Amino acid sequence: MAAADEIGYEASTPGRRNRERVTTATTVAVVVPDIAHTVFANFVKAAQAQGWHRRQTVLLTDTDGSADREREMIGELEGRVDALVVCAPRLPSADIVQLAGETPLVLVNRDSEQCDTILADFEDGLRQAFDQLVALGHTHIAYVQGSPQSWSNARRVAAVTQLVDDRDIELTLLGWQQETIAGGRAAAASVVASGATAVICHNDPMAIGVMNGVAELGLRIPEDLSVVGIDDSPLAELAHPGLTSINVPMGRAGVLALDLVYQRSIEPDSPVREVHLPTQLVVRRSTSHAREGDTSSEGRLR
Repeated sequence: MAAADEIGYEASTPGRRNRERVTTATTVAVVVPDIAHTVFANFVKAAQAQGWHRRQTVLLTDTDGSADREREMIGELEGRVDALVVCAPRLPSADIVQLAGETPLVLVNRDSEQCDTILADFEDGLRQAFDQLVALGHTHIAYVQGSPQSWSNARRVAAVTQLVDDRDIELTLLGWQQETIAGGRAAAASVVASGATAVICHNDPMAIGVMNGVAELGLRIPEDLSVVGIDDSPLAELAHPGLTSINVPMGRAGVLALDLVYQRSIEPDSPVREVHLPTQLVVRRSTSHAREGDTSSEGRLR
């Protein structure tokens, strides 16, 4: 220690590294709300693969969907890594930018004018879903919301409301549930009580939960109720019947997030980038023609 003091040696740690000598972001922290969710697992896997390709170390942090934990983790990571990628954050973007400080930041599924962002065009995917359901004769559609802390949920609700205004159909906007199969099952009774002949859910696990829940109430999918999910996760193909879902290319988002981090590290003063990813409806057997006649819950249960 005396020799180190004499020559002015300073231990090399991510937080104390001389950033002027770092030409690329070599250590990237990826923050997700739930690694157990297949969509985020796909995102992380793609990001890690791209990081390996660029010889970057990718560190994973799971916030368990908690805004408080997200705030704490981002604050701890600031200055200890070369870059941050925050996917589907619960905190407002301005708070995340402030917490990140001078650490290069990429937000996924959250807009911001202060840092690079990657956004999925949910509006177009939802338009495709509405067009299919209307073509199948559905005039009353329910929507099951996700977490009120989810920016994506608010954006999807706004898109659904606009799509209804543009078409001669009825919308029942149901209260939020946990973004899980259990949350979808809990929403099933409300879906049936609404009298809707079709339902769109915030994500695939919730859609599968709705399918299971309405089946337990004696209804058939899709004869009595058409169901649409969002994400097109592997669960959609495994569901019975197969779940119609809006494909969101989260694997592609993972690759692009690491690309944006790399570009920002070599061009720190370049303009903020906003990348949009297309979405696509994938039709499976959970959607069909609307049932004719009585669409009330009592009539459908008969």
